Amino acid sequence: MWDESQLRKYDMVFDPIPRLSHDDPKVDELISQNKPVVITGSDLVKSALRWNLEYLEEHIGSNKCTVVLSKSHKFKYFDTDKVPHQLLADFKPDSRRVNLKISEFSRRLRDWKKGDERPYLQQMLNNTMGQGIVEDFLQFRWDWINDKQKKHSWGPLTFNLLLVGMEGNVTPCHYDEQQNLFAQIRGFKRCILFPPEQFECFYPHPVHHPYDRQSQVDFDEPDHTRFPRFAEARGQEAVVGPGDVLYIPQFWWHHIECLMHGGYTVSVNFWYKAGPNGQVTYPLKGHQKVAIMRNIEKMLAEALHDPSEVGPLLRALTLGRYTDP
Repeated sequence: MWDESQLRKYDMVFDPIPRLSHDDPKVDELISQNKPVVITGSDLVKSALRWNLEYLEEHIGSNKCTVVLSKSHKFKYFDTDKVPHQLLADFKPDSRRVNLKISEFSRRLRDWKKGDERPYLQQMLNNTMGQGIVEDFLQFRWDWINDKQKKHSWGPLTFNLLLVGMEGNVTPCHYDEQQNLFAQIRGFKRCILFPPEQFECFYPHPVHHPYDRQSQVDFDEPDHTRFPRFAEARGQEAVVGPGDVLYIPQFWWHHIECLMHGGYTVSVNFWYKAGPNGQVTYPLKGHQKVAIMRNIEKMLAEALHDPSEVGPLLRALTLGRYTDP
């Protein structure tokens, strides 16, 4: 279980994320408005509620999984594949990815002691995971989730990610470009969300940086001199448990903590591409503005052939014209 003592302390105000039954019409109302909601009773991952480590070891067997190892409790996602080689020289992430058998991951989890690297399994679900896992996966409530996809005109399902984390692991604040239905299977997770309208409060890394879409602000020790607008952030939070499904709208900032006392958590993400925009209405919504900003950054980096020139060009464009003297 979990209790209040496990919640990390932040100097921010949080409102509760609505918690509604799957058959409540307000669920679809909130999703259509790109607002988060905790959905109960959907049975989306009911067939996976037995996915403890023993079950996963039995059915995944010797197949290797992607495991992230971190020197701290933070697991900040990074992607070096899309970054120009010259920008990687000084990039030193605090975590690393390895491929481990599920039994090796379980041993690290079981034998972990203070000072060791923390493990976090983050494996894409596919047909190499073992027949038992595949059969459980096929028994997910695809009729329910497919109805959500159709009703809200989402694009195709891109992938599912299996997440197994130890107590205290934190996924720092970031946003995704896809719609996300986050299903909790075992243990509890604290999920703190912020709308895209608060983009300026979180100072994301540039799009060409390996930490693209990640906030530069350290929630544990925020630098209010460097990031003054962070003090204005106001979020929503919920603790999700087995059977709960959290809708995380595209471009919403989210910060996730594993809460299981002396144990581990198991979750599965369902990521969907955003659907066609259809008729654009004005004024533009927050997530549309973030998409525009990303496209401008990418276009300028490509045109200038040097991502380091993007910032100076934008400053020259706005300084004294769109900013206060």
